[in-house]
Amino acid sequence: MQLRRLALVALGLAGLSAILSAQEAPAPLTVEEAIQRALRRNFSLEAERLSPEIARDAVEVARGGFLPEFTFDLSRGTTRTHQNGVTPGTKLETGDARLGVTQRFYTGTVATVSTNLDRTEATSALFNPAYNADLTVSVRQPLLAGAGREVNRAPLDRARLGLDRANLNYKASVLDVIQRTENAYYGLAFAREQREVRRLSLVLAERLLEEARTRRQTGVATDLDVLQADVGVANARRGLLLAEQTVQDNRESLLALIGQFELDGTVGAVALPAATPELPTFASSYDAAKRNQPDYLAAQTAIEQLKLDAKVAKSNARPDVSVGGAVGFDSFPATSGSRAYRGALERDGTSWQIDLSVSLPWGQVADKARHRQAIASLTQQQILVRSLEQDIEVQVRAAVRAVETNAESVKISSLARELSEKQYELEEARFRAGLSTSRRVLEAQQDLETARVNELQSRIALRNSYTALYRIEGSALQRYGITL
Repeated sequence: MQLRRLALVALGLAGLSAILSAQEAPAPLTVEEAIQRALRRNFSLEAERLSPEIARDAVEVARGGFLPEFTFDLSRGTTRTHQNGVTPGTKLETGDARLGVTQRFYTGTVATVSTNLDRTEATSALFNPAYNADLTVSVRQPLLAGAGREVNRAPLDRARLGLDRANLNYKASVLDVIQRTENAYYGLAFAREQREVRRLSLVLAERLLEEARTRRQTGVATDLDVLQADVGVANARRGLLLAEQTVQDNRESLLALIGQFELDGTVGAVALPAATPELPTFASSYDAAKRNQPDYLAAQTAIEQLKLDAKVAKSNARPDVSVGGAVGFDSFPATSGSRAYRGALERDGTSWQIDLSVSLPWGQVADKARHRQAIASLTQQQILVRSLEQDIEVQVRAAVRAVETNAESVKISSLARELSEKQYELEEARFRAGLSTSRRVLEAQQDLETARVNELQSRIALRNSYTALYRIEGSALQRYGITL
């Protein structure tokens, strides 16, 4: 009862101090607010946030290969010969302008539409200057290597899968930051509560020292009892000093996660959530991990990328065979560019061409080796995914057991703390009655302090085990309502 009254007095003093400094005290900080600050201000997330942007531009780079490409060429030249007494001198001026559009299709077909305007000015020409124009359409289609939509779309599809992987990796980084923030938050809550336990222990030790001195004056206690009580006060002060150091270290660790260069800032009151989540089951946690864990989903996405690489390598291992064709309309020499184009449209002259191209490296050693490499890389990644599935199962089993064990540990440590409180009250009463020594009271006090700290540690361990399980499940975003 005496211990309870002392605790009430300490709490009353703490409450009075809080009222007096209410205007200066920082606002309480919840774990949800800490996580939101970390998502906005954490250095690692700020850097990782650029990865999806880079991957998104990689998609645009791959898509650019299937957009029309415009070309324009312009040239002008002069050829002059001088009179040598036998032949008169000549002068030839030429100009050439070509405009074209090339389009690559997902089938591998490459189509080009181009037009050309020539200008010739010569001393002996019939038309001076003379213009010639032509319109040409050409098409080339691979038949074996590089043929088909799937192969030609592979770079674009691979880039899009790369964007998915970048988003998943960013999600994994967010989950890591959430886990570290929760652990740091709960660590600070533990450190502050431990500091209060140490402070209360110091109050008890000082009270015991005063009682020992009073008893010595009445001849009931000895100098040894006073010395033991004095040592108990010194140890309690040392414990409080170390607890204060732990508080400051944990405070700065939390600030480093939720801000940037704000280590001198203050953190309001932090506290463990009052409600304890339901105990998990292996089946539900394992199913959630396989559905949501970004590391596992990113590994599966890597398999899809390697499948595309294998298909492209298989296509490239075939002979390079392509067929092409071109149709053109030409004009007769004309006195102006417009007349030359009119003649080309009226088909003053026509031309066409069909060609077959075959290219086959001897033995195709390199292409076949690349195909084998692609197949081996795919098989290797599939094995790694299977290994990752086993690792997830092991991690989930261990995490569920940790939650169950820590939940029971909380109950046991709570009972142990209650027993230590009663033992301390009993030993203190015996000391007052002259039936015990200050040494035994100090031992009971130390046991009580250890029991309180153990209870705090078990509660923190339970919260951290839940946090670790939620990281494995990949469910922290849903729990906190975070949308990336």
